Amino acid sequence: MNRSSLIQSQQWLISILAIIVLFFDTTCISAAQAKILPRLSVKRPLFLGEPAKFSESVSEDLQTSYYHQTLDHFNYRPESYTTFQQRYVMNFKYWGGANASAPIFVYLGAEDDLDYELPAFGFLTDNAPQFKALLVYIEYYGKSIPFGSRNEAFKDASSLGYFNSAQAIADYAEVILYLKRKLLAENSPVIVFGASYGGKLASWFRLKYPHVALGALASSAPILYFDDITPQNGYDFIVTKNFREVSESCYRTISKSWSEIDRVASEPNGLSILGNKFRICDQLNNLGELKEFLERTYDIAAQYDDPPSYPVSMVCGGIDGAPEGNDTLSRVFAGVVALRGNFSCYNASYTTDYPIETIEGWNWQTCSEMVMPMGRGDNDTMFPPAPFNLTAYSRDCTSLYGVPPRPHWVTSYYGGHDIELILRRFASNIIFSNGLRDPYSVGGVLKNISHSVVAIITVNGSHCLDIRGATSTDPEWLVMQRKAEVEIIEGWIAQYYADLHAITKLNDHV
Repeated sequence: MNRSSLIQSQQWLISILAIIVLFFDTTCISAAQAKILPRLSVKRPLFLGEPAKFSESVSEDLQTSYYHQTLDHFNYRPESYTTFQQRYVMNFKYWGGANASAPIFVYLGAEDDLDYELPAFGFLTDNAPQFKALLVYIEYYGKSIPFGSRNEAFKDASSLGYFNSAQAIADYAEVILYLKRKLLAENSPVIVFGASYGGKLASWFRLKYPHVALGALASSAPILYFDDITPQNGYDFIVTKNFREVSESCYRTISKSWSEIDRVASEPNGLSILGNKFRICDQLNNLGELKEFLERTYDIAAQYDDPPSYPVSMVCGGIDGAPEGNDTLSRVFAGVVALRGNFSCYNASYTTDYPIETIEGWNWQTCSEMVMPMGRGDNDTMFPPAPFNLTAYSRDCTSLYGVPPRPHWVTSYYGGHDIELILRRFASNIIFSNGLRDPYSVGGVLKNISHSVVAIITVNGSHCLDIRGATSTDPEWLVMQRKAEVEIIEGWIAQYYADLHAITKLNDHV
């Protein structure tokens, strides 16, 4: 990169960070404003010990390619035909080949760079040998950027407007159909997989493109966290429940810490005192920054409360294990250290826990179509009140992007209301998997809708745990959950082969 390009990139990053800070400030300044939407991702924050990349042995099997993707699938204006390079990765190691009509497993990328997501998505590589499946991973965020650069793509709503779920699943369909033609694998059944936001996309893909995908596994996909389908306080209610089940004293300490934070903040130099107390690297600009940092810490612990470390237990172990005589805020800080590690200081910004490109894209999506109304009242969770106010939410998004969100578009386009009645006859071959310790499970499908639209739940499961790679420390209930998912997919593929054989035999006699 030359010096001019480097300067432009630095200036662009600074401007984006300024926008993000503005967004956070307008949504977090007071406890009465809306909760920042917790990240939907299969990938854990790095401080939870997430591997940064594939092992070398797996990486050797991956082949990276790019597809000339159409910018806009739903219009016929000249600019709609603009193309960009969409990245996809293939693993042929286990594939039985097109002649055998061996299946194709497709991972639908979500709101992370593919390099960042793939190491966490071990379910496919674990089960590909059994199915003799070709593995395909299609990127959504990351290097697959239209308009030549992320700077141009994220410049304003005119370019960001193409960045939505309907365009994304149309992109997936184009890539899959192209690969089937290229590999002469028209009879190979396709199963799509997605987790978290990608799980939403996988289920919606099966509904919108049943001719492309035989079935879908949607892990931890809160497709019902829209409109008034799910209680607004559902997420925080589960977070609170998780902490209270682990330790009543931990729950009580967190609950009363918010008023203590308010009390200290009201003192002279209160923000400086709090910043020093919690070792915040930069000076706190407002009280909301600290509260959001603590809330995010608890949310992450609950959402990714995986075995064997169990982050909620780590936080509560720090809080309850603090030396006798420590005050409430010292105990809370001990919980932060127990989870995040012992450092000289902590960056309270949201940008330290996730890649900047993910935050940029997800901010736009939650300000356009992914309006998931999260809020809470007085004393219904361990957090201070933060009711969801659509008017204020729309105002802030309009101020940031120049266009208001469309809060009811997801349920208009994909459905959600009366899902049991609607999908009972219309849909088929979808697995909705959820762990009930995942706060997002409250917005998921938690019971069977039909014999082939099924819910697989685990009482102790966390966010996207089933879709991750198996380990020697996995509890028996997790092993059985994955086994059930594999058996269902086996049934779909067996029935497909039976149908294919019957139709081929029938056509041969015509």
